[in-house]
Amino acid sequence: MTSRNQSIHPSRRTVVKAAAATTLAAPALAGSVLATTPAVAAPAAPGPAFVHGTASGDPLPDGVLLWTRVTPTPDALPGSGRGPDTEVRWEVAEDAGFTRITARGTVTATAAADHTVKADVRGLAPDTPYHYRFTAGSTVSATGRTRTAPPAGSNARGVRFGVVSCANWESGYFSAYRHLAARTDLDAVLHLGDYIYEYASGVYPDARYTVRPHLPAHEITTLADYRLRHGTHKTDPDLQALHAAHPVVAIWDDHEFANDAWTGGAENHTPGAEGDWAARVAAAKQAYFEWMPVRASTEGTVYRRLRFGALADLHLLDLRSFRSQQATVGSGKVDDPKRTITGRAQLDWLKAGLASSDAVWQLVGTSVMISPVAFGSLPSHLLGPLRELLGLPEGGLAINTDQWDGYTADRRELLTHLTERKIRNTVFLTGDIHMAWANDVPVKAATYPASGSAATEFVVTSVSSDNLDDILHVAPGTVSLAAAAALRAANSHVKWVDLDRHGYGVLDVTRAGAQMDYYAVSDKTRPDASSKWLRSYRTASGTQKVERVYAPVR
Repeated sequence: MTSRNQSIHPSRRTVVKAAAATTLAAPALAGSVLATTPAVAAPAAPGPAFVHGTASGDPLPDGVLLWTRVTPTPDALPGSGRGPDTEVRWEVAEDAGFTRITARGTVTATAAADHTVKADVRGLAPDTPYHYRFTAGSTVSATGRTRTAPPAGSNARGVRFGVVSCANWESGYFSAYRHLAARTDLDAVLHLGDYIYEYASGVYPDARYTVRPHLPAHEITTLADYRLRHGTHKTDPDLQALHAAHPVVAIWDDHEFANDAWTGGAENHTPGAEGDWAARVAAAKQAYFEWMPVRASTEGTVYRRLRFGALADLHLLDLRSFRSQQATVGSGKVDDPKRTITGRAQLDWLKAGLASSDAVWQLVGTSVMISPVAFGSLPSHLLGPLRELLGLPEGGLAINTDQWDGYTADRRELLTHLTERKIRNTVFLTGDIHMAWANDVPVKAATYPASGSAATEFVVTSVSSDNLDDILHVAPGTVSLAAAAALRAANSHVKWVDLDRHGYGVLDVTRAGAQMDYYAVSDKTRPDASSKWLRSYRTASGTQKVERVYAPVR
């Protein structure tokens, strides 16, 4: 990996990785590094092949987006630029046997789009399951299953989402995807970003703890690189199963580009040595839209809105394309009203959508945490060790200025909008930080709970990306217990935080409430990892507060 500029703020890696530099000993990870090679080899047969699975996404009441990638010849690997134009036929049916075809069409796979294809199918029935498949020559893809959204004005009784984020190939296996794929009760899966990671092999985590190497081995900076990294991920059997089982609604975070990305650069981008930042972003976005079942907005970004009957509007944010550079720790710039995380146009779009919605619930997909995290009120005997553990700066400043904590003007404007307009039942759904949280979002953290809560937030942990026990190489639920207790003590709006586990969430939304069930996988380094329910938190309609419940939704 090329040399890096010195980071000027505590990035996500600092938050969890600084722990490795503390006085805690880091025992070796049990077991040897697995020499698993990504299955991106060319197909054995000379004809077209569907190596990368099928996917659907962005469900509407009358349609859904279908995706696949055809490998027309053995040498037409992702990012290679090789391979002839190939006609791909798609079909949507009411049954798995395709005896009742509802829609069909053709699209041409070209090297210009890395032989990926999309079909934005319309004219389907609302709130209905469908099966779909692709054909190239005599080769038929695996069958996928998808589902349309409820009618826009319908009184849908409930909607249920799987929720995931942060899937680092080298950190472990994607068992969380497999367990979500096995569920038959989901309307869609929400992916909150860091679908891929940009690092060179053996960097994050370092080579001693790499579970399986990804391709390419170097840090990805070019269009060919990003295509190959996406293609590597799409060969994972658990990820393929997830996409084949449910429509996926995705947004990006920073690692789809580079760590701690902002409008003009990134912590993990060296100008000159790694080319022009604008060119790198353009390449990353092109590969993303080629390889993901996502509709781009008119600005070529991912902020958009989906509706699930009269029950829920889902507002999806892009918090990388328009943000100001992260503030230097201690500079006092986190409160500067000229700095933004959303950009003016996107914040106005979000506020207008929230104010005009007649849905019972406002779900906001945000890639980084909006709830504030304060440390100044901690007693010194706890602040010192916790600061060392989490990589906090002196003085108990914000845990991570890459989050909304670093852009307080935008957060204040948004929360003021919610309270002044009396917009109820707003739930922020968040990834990024590799930890699970259940929070009230206070109007003013310093005077909470007297000042009230403007919204609630459910943060899901990572699918595989390292968190505290991984960085420290200690058993889960040991060192982190004191840190979690200190976090809750210093932040009364934080009702629960888990710093160690990997897994996923299941969000169940009804008119009465929104409940997040948190699930953990047993061991991310094992491809056969089991899954178990961990905890559940619920926000009842009209309360703007989370409360613990003691069983998952059945």
